Amino acid sequence: MNNISILKGNTIELHYWFNDDSHTMNAVIFNKCECEFLGIAKEVAQKLKVDIEIETEPLGEGGLRSWFKFKAKDKDALKLGIVLYIITNLLGTPLTTTIDELVRMAIQSVFESEEIKQLKEQKEIAELKLDIAKIEDETKRLSKSIDENKVKKKRSNYYESINSCNKVTKVSVTITDNSKTGVYLKKDVIKSEFSNYIMTSDDIEPDYDESAVIEIISPVLKKGKYKWTGIYNGEVIQFTMKSNEFKTLVQTGQVLFKNGSSINCNLITNKKINAEGDVKIAGYEVILVNHYFENERPVETPEGRRNRQIKEAEKMQMTLFDYDEN
Repeated sequence: MNNISILKGNTIELHYWFNDDSHTMNAVIFNKCECEFLGIAKEVAQKLKVDIEIETEPLGEGGLRSWFKFKAKDKDALKLGIVLYIITNLLGTPLTTTIDELVRMAIQSVFESEEIKQLKEQKEIAELKLDIAKIEDETKRLSKSIDENKVKKKRSNYYESINSCNKVTKVSVTITDNSKTGVYLKKDVIKSEFSNYIMTSDDIEPDYDESAVIEIISPVLKKGKYKWTGIYNGEVIQFTMKSNEFKTLVQTGQVLFKNGSSINCNLITNKKINAEGDVKIAGYEVILVNHYFENERPVETPEGRRNRQIKEAEKMQMTLFDYDEN
């Protein structure tokens, strides 16, 4: 195949390589893979505000090949090229690479290509009808809204599905043109590397709030694995009180709650990602209580005092270190 320019690339080819001479594949696995691919394409295009239409073409042999032709308005020709570049890199890059890095690579490859450099030098750009520098800035800004969890999960689903097809030995993802004889970008992933693209857990990085204020609706006054109920950021939540020290204060009657009582605490919000790539809250845990309120007056807990003193000492140490550096 001959190399083509980014503006001529309008088609992504998915090529499944087999360990035999067949040209067929399990329909359920094939459709699942295509669905996940389209989900990734939709997420990237929508967040970059490129209105695309995707057409499929008859399957090809040589293992099994499928083509997706992308159409966009003329003014989005360059942004469409970036969309295809990001999609191809997403399917051909392991989990360890962030979306930000992939987008940076895409922008660098596209906007620093000789073809685009020449267009930048022109006063009038008939092919694009827009200023390229503006498109580049807009792409950088909009790309930050791409849901990394969603595209990573859909990529994981893709490779998990294709990995279950025993005769597949490799997947190739290629940006090509109408004639399918030119190549702008190609990524090959062999089967032994599929595991590098598959998420091993649905758990994702939890959120930490070190000064969460929770209004207590229902504390737990007896021992056992019971959950407390409270209001956090305007929502009713159930949470596990992991601070044994504070639980003892409550269970021994040293801390009493009444209507409107609140605590200031270190709160962990655990999260999971579902099959569609949507993040769901899996539970809340209070690991330390900084202080509670008596008649709207904050009362520092012993563990809260220790935690505050540790932070103050660390801050002082950093300040002294900065001073020594100067």
